This record gives sequence, C-alpha cells and structure tokens, in this order.
Amino acid sequence: MADQFRRKPQQEEDGSSSEQRAGNEPGNIYCHVCTETKVKAVKSCLVCLTSYCERHLHDHLTVSGLKRHQLIDPVENLEDRTCRNHDKPLELFCKTDQTCICMHCTYSDHKTHDIVPLVEEHKGQKEELRKTEAKLHQMIQDREVKIHEIKDSKDLSKKAAERERAEGIEVFTAVIESVQKSLNQLFEDIDEKQETTEKRAEDLIKELEQEVSELKKKRSEVQQLSCSEDHLHFVRKYPSVNCVPPIKTQEKVRVHAPSHDGSVARAVSKLKDKLMYEMEKLLGQAELKMVRRYAVDVTLDPDTAYPYLILSADQRQVHHGDVKKDLPENPQRFSMTPCILGKQSFYSGKFYFEVQVEGKTDWTLGVVRESIDRKIKITLSPPKGYWTIWLRNGDEYEACAGPPVALSLKAGPLKVGVFVDYEGGLVSFYDVDAPALIYSFTGCGFTEQIFPYFSPCTNKEGKNSAPLIISPVVHID
Repeated sequence: MADQFRRKPQQEEDGSSSEQRAGNEPGNIYCHVCTETKVKAVKSCLVCLTSYCERHLHDHLTVSGLKRHQLIDPVENLEDRTCRNHDKPLELFCKTDQTCICMHCTYSDHKTHDIVPLVEEHKGQKEELRKTEAKLHQMIQDREVKIHEIKDSKDLSKKAAERERAEGIEVFTAVIESVQKSLNQLFEDIDEKQETTEKRAEDLIKELEQEVSELKKKRSEVQQLSCSEDHLHFVRKYPSVNCVPPIKTQEKVRVHAPSHDGSVARAVSKLKDKLMYEMEKLLGQAELKMVRRYAVDVTLDPDTAYPYLILSADQRQVHHGDVKKDLPENPQRFSMTPCILGKQSFYSGKFYFEVQVEGKTDWTLGVVRESIDRKIKITLSPPKGYWTIWLRNGDEYEACAGPPVALSLKAGPLKVGVFVDYEGGLVSFYDVDAPALIYSFTGCGFTEQIFPYFSPCTNKEGKNSAPLIISPVVHID
C-alpha cells in the first residue's frame, strides 16, 4: 500500500496550489511519498513507517482500514520504532526488562515477563513525570526561599557590621578626644610651671641688677675716699662709706628649674582612670543600645499576684498594701512571697524590659521558669529557677546567685533594664541611666518557658511604699 502511494503521478501533487511546499530546509521532516519537490510532513504512521504531507495523508483519514493506523506528529528514523527481530511496531512495554517490544516478542523472549501496552506505560510514566516535576518545582521553591533567607541574612549582617562600625567609631573617637584632652592638659600644666619659673627668674634678675647698681655706686664712693689725702674729710666719711649695704646672698636668689619629674606618669595614671571610666560608660551605652533592640511590651499578671499587692489599672505598676485582698486561690498565685509575674512568657529568642525602682528601699527583679513552686517560701537561686538581683535596706545590692554575690555600685540605679538571651543562656541587668552593666548570669541552660519576675517587697510602714513601674523603652538611635 505504501508502494502504491509512492507510485502516484506527480501531477496529483502539483494539482493543488494551496498545498504548502517545504523545500529542502534542514531540520524539517518531509513526506516520503512526494517524489520531486519535498513537502513538509504533517503526520507519521507507526504502522506504515511512513511520514505524510497533508495531501498524501488523506487516505489514512478516509479509508477504513487505514484509519486504524496509529498516527503521531512527524518524527525521523521511523525504523527505530519497529522491532529489529520481527519488523513489527513497538506497541508494548516489558516492565521486567524495561524495554519496548512488539506483539511477537511476547511469544518468545518476553513470554513470562510483565507486559503492558505502550500507551498504558506512557500514561503511567507521564504521571510519574508529573510527580517528579512537582517535586523538582518544590525543590526549586525551597531553594529560592533559602536563597531569599540567605540574602536577607546577608543584608542583616551587613547592616549589623555597619552599625558596629559606627559604634566603634563613636567609642574610639571619644577615647581619642579624651586622650587629646589629657595631653593638652599636661602641656598646659607644664607651660604654667615654666611661666611661673620664668617670671620668678625675671623678678630676681631685676632685683639683682638693682643691687649691682647700688654696689657699683658704693664701690665708687669707696674708691674716691681711698684716694683722699684730706685726713679730716677721710675720717668723717669713713663710717658711712665703709659699711656694706645689706644684699641677698647667692643662695637666696638661686632659681631652681621647675621639676616635671613624674608629671607624665601622673597624667597617664589620671588618664588611665578617666579612660576606664569613659570606656565603661561608652561600652555600657553601646551594649544598652544593642539590647534595647529586643524590647518587648510587658504587663503584670494579676492571677499570679500575692494577695497583699496592689496593681495599677494599666497593670504596669505594683506596690505592697497593708490589707490582704480576697482573691481566688489558683495554682499560679504566690502565697508566701510578695511578688508577681509578667503576663508574657518566652520560650526562645531575646527580650528586654525596663523597670523603674526610684524611691524604693527594697525590691527584687529578674526572670523565673514556669515550674517554680509558688506556694512555699521562696529561695532565690538559679537551681531553684530564679535569676534575680535585689536591693535591701536602701543600699545593699546582691545578685541572687546561690551563694549571693554582693554588688558594688557607685550609685543606686533608678531604672533597671533586664535582658535575656534564651538560646545563649544569658540574663543581664543594667543601670539604664548610668548606663552600665550591673550583673550577668551565664550558662543558664533554659529548658522551659520563663516569665519576668517582680517583687516590690513589703512597704515597711511606708518607707518602701513606692511602686515598681514597668517603663516604656526609649530606643537610642
């Protein structure tokens, strides 16, 4: 039948002016039936193993026997689509050997194998390919998200580096200015000493020159009298001429060069103390500026309040009262100690809050873990779940580290900042106004939720009646 198509007259091919000629362009698949001018094929038949242009495809679309043939988009090397052993179309797929076979192969080499129609295998593999594509798409999305995260992290790192560079410039510029100021002061002290010495020397020179003039005048009188032969005149003048006028001895008028021994050493020592103070202050400012970026909004939890405590309406202030309130006894409430927790809990990350303690003689601040026993008298220490510092009797500051650590502070803080790095196991306390680090707990090893902890202590007959106040954090640019 294919040979019949090939033997059709050329005039049939030339009869239709609407048929598109493809010429001999490279990469095109041409009709096998066309004899002279090749026309671009529109379909290939897997039964006939022949490619057809639109004109020669007509019989495959109209003749009943040919309509059952399998047509596909034009392909080259149709002979690769036939079985080399049986010269039949590859219409089946052997799952056992993972290869395409013809119908006759099922009676020979692949007789006992798992055989499915090629169409069915195509459908199954296409579905698997869709899954692979979906998986690849998800992998691409995951990596694009990771790329975005890395870029964000890179930008954040760059901003952090710029911020640290700016803070470094600020700190070291202040140090340089302090050193220059101390050097200028040293030069002023040296110049002042030198100026004093020079003035004293000039005054002494004038005084000695005056004495030299008087002595020369006296010597002239002596010389004149010595040459006189008038006995009466000589004897009369002798007592007044012979006396030496009182003058300063050389030791009395000696000028000592100003001593600068130790001036530089004293200036350096003074500078060292000043630099240590300034550096601590600058470092405190830089560190406080950093931790304030993690400021959170903390309020007091009335369900945990000791019954004698009085809370403000906005739940940001607490002080001790004299009357026990009738409150429901719940597991969260403290029964033996005048304290209260923050309403917000934290299980990861970093956070910071500030508390005003001005006017108080006693207080305790810090953080606690969720599982502390709230119905017994509290022992403040990290093993018991408390990371706190306190003030007692107006001037006794301690870190409740078990055993307690006495804190030597130059001045009592009016506002205390509390910073926590959960993963880093760090709890730090700051004097906000100084600014300076008061104390840090390290290696805390948090494993559960932690809460801000506040104790205004008892009011001590009004001496400690001022409230603890959770203050809004002021960010420093």
